[in-house]
Amino acid sequence: MPGKPHAAGAPADSSTGYALFATAIGHCGIAWQGALLVGVQLPEDAGEAQTRVRMQRRFPPLAECAMPPQVAAWAARVAALLQGACDDLCDLPLALDTVPPFNARVYELARRIPPGKTMTYGEMAAALGEPGAARAVGQALGHNPFAPVVPCHRILAANGKTGGFSAGGGAATKMRMLDIEGAFAHDTLALFAPRD
Repeated sequence: MPGKPHAAGAPADSSTGYALFATAIGHCGIAWQGALLVGVQLPEDAGEAQTRVRMQRRFPPLAECAMPPQVAAWAARVAALLQGACDDLCDLPLALDTVPPFNARVYELARRIPPGKTMTYGEMAAALGEPGAARAVGQALGHNPFAPVVPCHRILAANGKTGGFSAGGGAATKMRMLDIEGAFAHDTLALFAPRD
């Protein structure tokens, strides 16, 4: 696990930690260790408090604290993406050494899918040189600790079907994020569009 535990009542060292931040789809979480992102969390269905609980569970050694300027800049870019900015976030440094090697390859490929575009699990597997590994790609994406910096919402099942999505809200959140990005790759996308 990244980071070191903080003694009760001791101030958090801002070189490691986690924080929540507001976005157009709810409060997200971000965790960092030094110059690397160790995790990003999409909003939980139950709101900010549940997202905080999820971050505490995912990163028990880390304390919630104010974001250092660089991390705040990363969080601002994630928030902008979730409001429709065309930013692939490819330059954000991820702690990919904390995930299995196959998953790291999947995440690196997923990061090359630009906002508003999609691929299928099968296309991802073929691009990785493992055409029979669509299910393994799906499993890797289901364990993605960096969403939406690793944009697992841009990968769909075959025949235009949604496919799974492990973030709060499931497939409806996936479709909402694609809608925000302007990707109309699914016939039922309009059903999930936010209503004013």
